[in-house]
Amino acid sequence: MTRRRGEMSTDRPVPKSPSPPITLLTDFGTADYFVGAVKGVILSENPAAHIVDLTHDIPSHDIAAAAFTLLAAYKSFPDKTVHVAVVDPGVGSSRRGIVVAAANQFFVGPDNGIFGHIYEREPSFRVFELSNKKYFRPQVSASFHGRDVFAPVAAALAKGVGPSEVGREISDPVRLESLAPEIVKRKSRTRAGKSSNQIRARIIHVDHFGNCVTNLTPDILSEELINDGVCLVVKGKKITSFRRFFAEQTSTRANLFCIWGSAGFLEIASANRSAAELLKVQRGDVVIVEI
Repeated sequence: MTRRRGEMSTDRPVPKSPSPPITLLTDFGTADYFVGAVKGVILSENPAAHIVDLTHDIPSHDIAAAAFTLLAAYKSFPDKTVHVAVVDPGVGSSRRGIVVAAANQFFVGPDNGIFGHIYEREPSFRVFELSNKKYFRPQVSASFHGRDVFAPVAAALAKGVGPSEVGREISDPVRLESLAPEIVKRKSRTRAGKSSNQIRARIIHVDHFGNCVTNLTPDILSEELINDGVCLVVKGKKITSFRRFFAEQTSTRANLFCIWGSAGFLEIASANRSAAELLKVQRGDVVIVEI
């Protein structure tokens, strides 16, 4: 039908689907040009890209810290999000670049264990080695794959390129130590007749506030067990207090207490103080739970 002059059209343009987010997690810091260069390449390949900085303050070369941070954050993002994680002490060597398809999202970075916790959390993952140079920059620096390989691949994935187009599927990605605690069963029993089993856990992360994140989860340390009374032993110090939130007033004034953290793990904390400093602990230290 012909529209008369001055008559407004009722036809509305069909909105385009927004480009999925691309997150960046690195140990680059923000004092140098590295982060800006990575963003520039992504935007050159995909001007509609929506870039989110997870953090660029991962300690230098600390793959385990990056793996935990990614594990704690990825479920906050929508389907098809592309996560670029670059903590890459092996850049320029024979280590592979990969894209991981898991949880209806993509993870791009070096094959050095940085996605190890994703493999454990999302067992239906698939991994593809980055080999199709069509999706790389024309000149690839041996010291900056974050810019020249991972950034353009991430931009392509966000535009709808499938992971099988950027490389071949592999079955042997580098993994990290499992997050699962060890349950030690004992034959002896307490005077009350209860079994005296033990969970051998560990600290897997110490955050900015000094809270010590353990690898204990609610399926291992249930509310029933906590209500029955459990004791955590760290560096010879016993922790028996549990709180629902940091400022909760409890009957005990213990300096140290346990709390379920936002990443789904049990944390050892201290009100307005660093639990890590009080305990003199670091990542990897053992936490014994008597149950």
